[in-house]
Amino acid sequence: MGLALLHTSLVHVPVFDGLRDLDHPGLELRHLVSEELLARARAEGPEAVAGDVARLMGEAVAAGATAVLCTCSTIGGVAEAAADALGVPALRVDRPMAARAAAADRIVVVASVASTLEPTVGLIREEAGSRTPRIATRLVEDAFELFEAGDREGYLDAVAAVVDAVPEDQAEVIVLAQASLADVAERVTTRRPVLSSPRSGLAAAAGVARG
Repeated sequence: MGLALLHTSLVHVPVFDGLRDLDHPGLELRHLVSEELLARARAEGPEAVAGDVARLMGEAVAAGATAVLCTCSTIGGVAEAAADALGVPALRVDRPMAARAAAADRIVVVASVASTLEPTVGLIREEAGSRTPRIATRLVEDAFELFEAGDREGYLDAVAAVVDAVPEDQAEVIVLAQASLADVAERVTTRRPVLSSPRSGLAAAAGVARG
């Protein structure tokens, strides 16, 4: 088996399968889904689920995975930290996106889950190195309830409205902090770059998995 993906929602499975078919035909994916991880991480913090994350990833490696990609930004840090114990690369889907965003001087991070903001901002600062970009955040309150209720259109539209409302002088680039927000980029009217994580994150992981 090639690449294992750790998700906190079933909705990500067809998204990443579709990206695989478009960009990486023939790459074998194994999807691990645990919605409980995000619920606990939101309530108790990402470290509270570190053991379960490591266990799930370890099971994937035992089944033959040559790399593991975590698609949840909230728990991406604890997943990445498990790499040494796993013995194979463990990647977080938002790192390539964060690296691109870190080149800007003014960045706004948009999320529908509060627990995602701190890890995403921290990752961008890590990628920025000695640079100190100005990073602001926007939490789209109540939008995640639409997502959980299956109202995908309402969810994306609510976040797109917040993205379009970000003043021009506050952001050169806007970061969509969750994989579930990727399609927001197709709904906005702003001319600024609106970055999402699934495509670039899968590309990086596919390269690692294939060696």
